[in-house]
Amino acid sequence: MTFSALALHPALLRGAADLGFDVPTRIQSQAIPAALAGGDLLACAATGSGKTAAFLLPILHNLVPRPRGTTRALVLAPTRELALQIVADLRALARHTSVRAAAVHGGVGMGPQEQAFRQGVDVVVATPGRLLDHFRGGQAPLTGLEFLVLDEADRMLDMGFLPDIERILAHVPTPRQTFFFSATMPSPIEALTRRILRSPVRIALQRKAMPAAGVSQSVYPVPSTLKGQLLVELLGKGHMEDALVFTRTKHRADRLTKLLNRHGITAERIHGNRSQAQRTRALAGFKAGEFRVLVATDIAARGIDVESLGHVVNFDLPNAPEDYIHRVGRTARAGSTGEAITLVAPEEESDLNRIERVVSAKIPRKRLVGFAYAATGEEAPLEVPRGDRIAAIRAQKAAQRARAAGKAPATSSSGPESEGRAGPRRRQFRGGGRW
Repeated sequence: MTFSALALHPALLRGAADLGFDVPTRIQSQAIPAALAGGDLLACAATGSGKTAAFLLPILHNLVPRPRGTTRALVLAPTRELALQIVADLRALARHTSVRAAAVHGGVGMGPQEQAFRQGVDVVVATPGRLLDHFRGGQAPLTGLEFLVLDEADRMLDMGFLPDIERILAHVPTPRQTFFFSATMPSPIEALTRRILRSPVRIALQRKAMPAAGVSQSVYPVPSTLKGQLLVELLGKGHMEDALVFTRTKHRADRLTKLLNRHGITAERIHGNRSQAQRTRALAGFKAGEFRVLVATDIAARGIDVESLGHVVNFDLPNAPEDYIHRVGRTARAGSTGEAITLVAPEEESDLNRIERVVSAKIPRKRLVGFAYAATGEEAPLEVPRGDRIAAIRAQKAAQRARAAGKAPATSSSGPESEGRAGPRRRQFRGGGRW
């Protein structure tokens, strides 16, 4: 089957052709005809399977001939990165139409979002918390809503958004069609589908999340103190041209980025303590090739979509085995190929065993020839103990108070955190995810 056989609006077929879409993926070939038939849809498909186009194209097909000025479609997404990516995909597919879309998420001012609601932008892609903020302010009536999409529903459950989704469903009118997409189908999600879907067409390509077939997986056993040096070697000796690297914490992401840059490897980071503008610039720079490496925490695991991304590196193992699936799903998307590399310290072997049980496979172990596995550790620790960080912050504050009083202490408060504080105070944005 080709895209031209899907009976989509000619302007959308032109947009798909511009993007190089010739043959639909499995989820697209099954979901698009079912959605065009007019019923609800329940689809369980892996990350990277092409499901965004699977729900956007039927909606756009219905919206192209309709008059502008009314918001007719709402897409709910768990993170701001994913919301922005969906809007970018929509604009690319609809480039030959007048359909407009807006992203509604936290971390930015509400003014432009309020204006989008007032103007009745055709499609709103929103994170649950920020959308509820607009509801409370009376800025988002959505009285003309006809299409509702819940994307990455299992991730919204993981992030605690299920009560917010219930409140949103109680606020908006009953849509003409509801599309429900999830990589897995845990019992609370199944219960939600039974309440909101009406005789849906069911597409169960994968009830158990698994890495895409095109992902080549490997594990490099290495002491935790040598992980940074091994990553530098893998990047420096041409084993990887570019990489999306996942760390356990924001502090480790910051320090790993500095380590890579010190070794001449251009890198930037993206995590919850970065402003939306900083995160947008980092992702755009990575996509444009300005940075070889983007270091991220799991907040971005489902929101980063980089064309032809060759490598994903698990610098630290994720807290949940399922997050491994979502991380490595950033490569080998829509039928392409890629490599997932995991650096595993001895103390992480039990976590790796859990991941291997989830993926139902033993991941091959590798060693980098010529690497000094018996070396003496990092040039600087990536993770400073919490007590040391707190002590350094208190010392800095004491020094600031002393300087303000005109009696600075004779000795500095340099220490394990001398190059910076432990990080900005943690914030909870109502929209775009709760970091």
